[in-house]
Amino acid sequence: MFSIKEILFFVVVFVSNVIQCITGFAGTVLAMPFSIMLVGYNTAKPILNLLGIVVSVGVVTINFKALNKKEFFRIIGFMLVGMVGGFLIVHYFSVSPAILYKLLGVIVIGFMGLGCYHSFSKKYKEKQEKAMKENRQKTSVWSFAVLAIAGIVHGMFSCGGPLMVVYASEHLRGRDEFRVTVSATWCVLNSIILFSDVRAGCFHSKTLVLTGISVAILFAALFIGNLIFRHMNKRWFMIITYVLMGISGVSLLIK
Repeated sequence: MFSIKEILFFVVVFVSNVIQCITGFAGTVLAMPFSIMLVGYNTAKPILNLLGIVVSVGVVTINFKALNKKEFFRIIGFMLVGMVGGFLIVHYFSVSPAILYKLLGVIVIGFMGLGCYHSFSKKYKEKQEKAMKENRQKTSVWSFAVLAIAGIVHGMFSCGGPLMVVYASEHLRGRDEFRVTVSATWCVLNSIILFSDVRAGCFHSKTLVLTGISVAILFAALFIGNLIFRHMNKRWFMIITYVLMGISGVSLLIK
């Protein structure tokens, strides 16, 4: 039998992956705060990380030819540097769970603000359209810093996606290229985290049971998400996603 918190965790997995399927991002960063509060950091992080790998492998397998290899290796390189820092913070420094929760809360709220700006700001969209027309890519020190910071967050919480998307949205052209290159990145980075989690003994018997059920729920969520995507307004789902991210972030801050 599962506890109420574990059942609620399955609900979070389902809802977050339905939203992931509709919006194309935010699944893990939305699920992580609620999951940590329900089943704890040491259980939530490895399970959600593994689910991210399953989804990413599916996307890459379907359309591997769209992979932008140059940007893929660039993203991997800078984020790996950041992930080393994230691993060191979590594994070798004495950081209390309360501090980790509040830090993640601040990060999630920051992602929410950044996502709202990118999704709903006319000024930002005009800027992006101008850059696309001029066919120029803004590769700067700031761009690389964003990737490194995304790596740190990903190493700590397995949810550095929104920051990486900030870079990817400016350097990857076309819907397929974006999805496949970003997904291929998660295949590599999340696999490194998975290896670290296995070595740390995160997948004990209870976690494996929760993982198996979560994978089944994941496929159901992707099926439902695809059905909803065909009939619902994506803009409203983006709004709902950011509202939920804000609530989860605030919940961690006051926990």
